[in-house]
Amino acid sequence: MDYLLQHLLVNSARRHPDNEAVVYMDDSISYKKLDEITNKVATILMENGINPGDRVGIYLNKSIPSIISIYGILKAGAVYVPLDAKAPTSRLAYIIQNCGIKCLLTSAKKLKAIEEMMLEKSSLKLILLTDDSSDYTKIRDLKIIDWEMIVRKEPVDIAEEIRIETDLAYILYTSGSTGVPKGVMISHLNAFTFIRWVQSTFNVNSDDRLSNHAPLHFDLSILDIFGAAQAGATLVLVPEFTSTFPIKLVDWIEQNKISIWYSVPSILVMMLLHGRLDRYKFQSMRLILFAGEVFPTKYLRSLMEKISHVEYFNLYGPTETNVITYYKVNHIPADQDKPIPIGKSCANMEVFALMENGKLVTKPDEEGELLARGSCVAQGYWGDPEKTSKNFNLNPLQPHFQDKLYRTGDLVTLDTHGNYLYKGRRDHMIKSRGYRIEIGEIETALYSNPDIKEAAVVAVPDELIGHKIKAYIVPHNSKQISSADIRVFCGKKIPNYMIPEEIEFHQSLPKTSTGKVDKPALLKMS
Repeated sequence: MDYLLQHLLVNSARRHPDNEAVVYMDDSISYKKLDEITNKVATILMENGINPGDRVGIYLNKSIPSIISIYGILKAGAVYVPLDAKAPTSRLAYIIQNCGIKCLLTSAKKLKAIEEMMLEKSSLKLILLTDDSSDYTKIRDLKIIDWEMIVRKEPVDIAEEIRIETDLAYILYTSGSTGVPKGVMISHLNAFTFIRWVQSTFNVNSDDRLSNHAPLHFDLSILDIFGAAQAGATLVLVPEFTSTFPIKLVDWIEQNKISIWYSVPSILVMMLLHGRLDRYKFQSMRLILFAGEVFPTKYLRSLMEKISHVEYFNLYGPTETNVITYYKVNHIPADQDKPIPIGKSCANMEVFALMENGKLVTKPDEEGELLARGSCVAQGYWGDPEKTSKNFNLNPLQPHFQDKLYRTGDLVTLDTHGNYLYKGRRDHMIKSRGYRIEIGEIETALYSNPDIKEAAVVAVPDELIGHKIKAYIVPHNSKQISSADIRVFCGKKIPNYMIPEEIEFHQSLPKTSTGKVDKPALLKMS
C-alpha cells in the first residue's frame, strides 16, 4: 500500500527497474540504481543521528544528486527542506535556524557559503557532500561525510519506517508579507492527494517524459518529481543555464522528447515570443500544463495555434494546498481578451467562495474569497502558530465537527458554467482617490494591447491619494508606443481612476527564481 512518498520510488524500482528515473544533460540514473543509492543515503543519515521528523536541507543546484537527496531524506523518515541555491546566505541562515535543520546535503563548492550561514548557536551539525570532491575545507563544529563514503556503503534495504501519512514530508519556504520567509508544512497525505489526482487526470505512464523546469523550492516541482515516480516515467531536469534562454529551451524540449511540460505561463510566453517554435512539430508532446500566474490570453491563444495537437490545462493552487482547481482549455475565441477560468475543484478536494457577508458565492455577479478544504490542505506554517491560525481556519459552514480549511486570499467569481474566475488577491486590493482597485485588472487590460509584450503594475504609497498606480511596460521590439497611447487604450478597457499615473518602459522585467515577475524589485525601483 502506497502512503509515503518514498513508496512511489520503491514500487517503480520493482515494476520498472531499468527505466530512466532521472535525466540531467548527458547523465541518467535508472529506477533500480536510484532506489539503491537512496537507501545508502538514508542509512548514512540514520547512522549519524538523523531521526524521524528531523529537518534535512537540500542546498544544491538542480541535478541528479538533488533528486537522490529528496528520496534519501524521505527514506530516513526525515523532512526535506529545499533551499534556493541562489538566495542570499542571510535568508538561508534564517531558514536553517527557523526550522532547526540538522543536516545539509550539498556540494563541496558551497561549503564556503555554508560557513557564512553558521550562526553562533546553529542547529546544523552534519554535512553530506553529493559530489566526488575530496578537496574541501572543514567547517567548525560540522561533521562532513563525502560522497565516496556513501557510495562505499554496503547495499541495504530500508526497513518499513514507523511513519504515517500525516507526518511531514517537506517544508517549502515562501515569501512572507513581513519580508520574513514562512515555511509551509506539507505532509505525505497532502502530497499524495495531489499526486493521485495527477495520475488519474493526466494518465501519466511509464513511457512519459516529464520536464522539470521549476526549482525544488517551488511547489510546481512536486508534480514533476512525484508524478513521474508514481508511473515509473522519466523526470528530465531542465539545466539552469538553459531555462531562461528561449531558443535553447525550445531545442531542449524537442531533443529530450518531452511529453508533459509544466511551468509558469511567463516561461511559455518567453518561448512563444523568442524560441522560434515553428522549427519543430513537438510530436512527443501531449500535455502542456501551467500554473502560478495569469496566462495572458492573447499569448495562450497564439501558443495553442502553434502547438495545436496537445491538451492544455490551467492549474491553480497556492503552496499551502498545491493544485486545487483546474481548467481544460479547448478553444479561445479570437475576440476574447479576458483571462481564462481557473476551473473547478480537483478530485478529493473541495473549494468554495465566501462573500464578505459570509454567504456562499453561487452566482456570476457575486465575488468572494476562495477557500479550500480536504486532505490537500497543509499543516500550517512551521513555528508560527499566529500566522497559521490566521490562514488555516475551521470551516464556518460546518459547526458540528472540526473541519480545517485554508483561506487562499484570492478573490473569485463564477462563470455561467460553474468555473471559478480569478479576480486578484485580497491583499492587492488598494485604494486610490477613495476607489477600491485590483491591480490585476489593470494588468489584464494592458496585456490585451497587441503592442505590449510584458506588463506589471505596482501600487506606490502616496499620502495624498492613498496609492499611485505605476505600470512597467516591455513593448514588442518592432513597436513604437508611448505613454499617451497606453492611456488612451486603457481608457477603453478600464475606468479612468484605474489608468496608471506613471508608465515606464523597459527592455525586460526582473524575475524571481521561479520565473514570476519580481514585484518587490519593481517597488524598489519606484
